[in-house]
Amino acid sequence: MAFDRRTFLGTTAATGAAVALTGATSTPAAARSGPRTYAFTVMGTTDLHGNVFNWDYFTDKEFDDKAHNDVGLAKISTLVNRVREEKGRCNTLLIDAGDTIQGTQLSYYYAKVDPITARRGPVHPMAQAMNAIGYDAAALGNHEFNYGIPVLRKFEEQCDFPLLGANALDAKTLRPAFPPYSMHRLRTPHGRDVKVAVLGLTNPGIAIWDKANVQGKMTFPGLEEQAAKYVPKLRSMGADVVIVSAHSGSSGTSSYGDQLPYVENAAGLVAEQVPGIDAILVGHAHTEIPEYRVKNRATGKDVVLSEPLKWGQRLTLFDFELTWEKGRWSVAKVAARVLNSNEVAEDRKITGLLSDEHRKVVAYVNQVIGTSTQAMASAEGPVKDVAIIDLINHVQAETVKAALAGTEWAALPVLSQASCFSRTAAIPAGQVTLRDAAGLYPFENTLEARLLTGAQLKDYLEYSARYFVRTAPGDVVDPAKLTNADGIPDYNYDAVYGFTYDIDIAQPAGSRITGLSFGGVPVDPAARFVLAVNNYRASGGGNFPHVPRAKQVWADSDEIRNTIIQWVKAKGTVDPSAFASVDWRLTRAGVPVFQA
Repeated sequence: MAFDRRTFLGTTAATGAAVALTGATSTPAAARSGPRTYAFTVMGTTDLHGNVFNWDYFTDKEFDDKAHNDVGLAKISTLVNRVREEKGRCNTLLIDAGDTIQGTQLSYYYAKVDPITARRGPVHPMAQAMNAIGYDAAALGNHEFNYGIPVLRKFEEQCDFPLLGANALDAKTLRPAFPPYSMHRLRTPHGRDVKVAVLGLTNPGIAIWDKANVQGKMTFPGLEEQAAKYVPKLRSMGADVVIVSAHSGSSGTSSYGDQLPYVENAAGLVAEQVPGIDAILVGHAHTEIPEYRVKNRATGKDVVLSEPLKWGQRLTLFDFELTWEKGRWSVAKVAARVLNSNEVAEDRKITGLLSDEHRKVVAYVNQVIGTSTQAMASAEGPVKDVAIIDLINHVQAETVKAALAGTEWAALPVLSQASCFSRTAAIPAGQVTLRDAAGLYPFENTLEARLLTGAQLKDYLEYSARYFVRTAPGDVVDPAKLTNADGIPDYNYDAVYGFTYDIDIAQPAGSRITGLSFGGVPVDPAARFVLAVNNYRASGGGNFPHVPRAKQVWADSDEIRNTIIQWVKAKGTVDPSAFASVDWRLTRAGVPVFQA
């Protein structure tokens, strides 16, 4: 769908005018003697994921991690204010690289519980905070599409800045569905303004990960292709500086294999292949890159990349130095660095603005929804079959079995896959709150059922088992160093519930699954099974084999997190003895790595 709120040319013209009005007044000619230079700073955030407060809604306390990072836009606001005071607000811009409206219970609440799309609905907390801080532009992230296009469009309407996506196109017209770029004017002491263009690029993986929301509505071509189209256009429009805000990592890799002809983490490729870019604000990968330089093949010039750490933990600063040469401004120097948000206090303006919303969400997540006969924790979930992961799988398998009752698939065995999404998730003994149950599943994934054979599931498990570092018999085992081989994240290691099997970590990846059985009998490669699987995995997320092309026999529109919450409410009591068992284990040459 083509954006109807404004055309992108109108948007960029309006944006440029608005920025120009905030600049310094012109300086008399007498003050312009000597070399003409101008310095300004572009600040950047990315992957905010619904974080306004330095608060963890799943633990119901102030956020903390091993590195004692802080999170949230309230912290970012303090850093931004400090930079603006130092540089002069008229000499700064503030942009974001996407994944803004999903990730916390605060953002979930205003998408699903008290939705911004309702008649006379609220203004999204992220829009309120970012407007108050004074963002100039933001790129679209893939998670912007998780709640559907209507929620995204309402959020866009509520923002005082443009949401940019040069490679988010209307599926029918192939015209931009969002503004591709924005143009900003910064006044200088030397007469002519500096024109700064911000080109927004999002992730082509949206077509896979949010297929249900975007199929037939939007299409997402590659970042390099669209950058090559727009950067020369921006230069011809008089842009002195071109900055790309890209919701795409820098590594040149993809998590969905060959399902799309586009690279997921393409920011480095854009810098290398497309001439005319001065800097790229990188997002999506959730890594910290203070400064990374990529030489452009055509020009030989360095393009400066920077990625601030997720959730508002860091703020990137691109410091530009320009000189006036031959009747135009040219970039003489670019440097990047990051500021740490744990070094400042939250901005009371932002926390005060959203204190009511925060209190509502805290009350919502602390509702008691049931009880548990014993405590369960996920800390050992990556290396052991633990009850709390079995709970996710049991709920998924039960849900699919009930949905298939009376269908031609009803007699087939139902298996389930789940990952250890959080190593800090826990269900206490006694009262269980909504946040306890929700903490098991921090993503907005939905549930599907796919038809696979025993041989295909064996392949699936072999692929999953790449997650473990190869460890020879007799070598010392350190659980902290046993996982995440080749950078594979926890959410891309799946345990399959319903099978019994060993994972021999002394063997090379691809030859690790032994003793695969179902109901005490070795699995027949030709036997058919139904796999309860999340939509991310079913759509190709993680590039697991077979599942994306497997027949879908059922799908749900509700989040798995809500399914777990409703299951706990319906049961009243969670009793691990009814569903938990040790069905998989790590071994070396047949010897268990961890004794029972």
